[in-house]
Amino acid sequence: MPNEVRDDLKYTTSHEWIRIKGKQATVGITDHAQSELTDIVFVELPTVGKTVNKGDELCVVESVKSVSEVYAPVSGTVTAVNTKLDDTPELINKSPYHDGWIVELEIKNPTDLTSLLDPAAYKKLA
Repeated sequence: MPNEVRDDLKYTTSHEWIRIKGKQATVGITDHAQSELTDIVFVELPTVGKTVNKGDELCVVESVKSVSEVYAPVSGTVTAVNTKLDDTPELINKSPYHDGWIVELEIKNPTDLTSLLDPAAYKKLA
């Protein structure tokens, strides 16, 4: 199903998704973003322990078509990265909301969450 928007996630206007569990957040790029990029061939993952502010570049995703930055939807510290993407970056194309997650963050500023889009608002954008 093209441009799937999941009801259990929040979104950014730059096409990142975020799944929030307490103070932890899992981040990836949306189905819309991966379909626009086409075949993803490389992901430059951040290091665990990296601190980012909302809107900072979190990592870089490279496709056969272009190179795109992935931005932090909230401020926080990287607590885990999806190392499966080192060998199989196409997981983002195949499963952007499950196997293709990119990083986990510990949320530093919960008020950052108020600026995220709910699924209905993101559907209008995508």
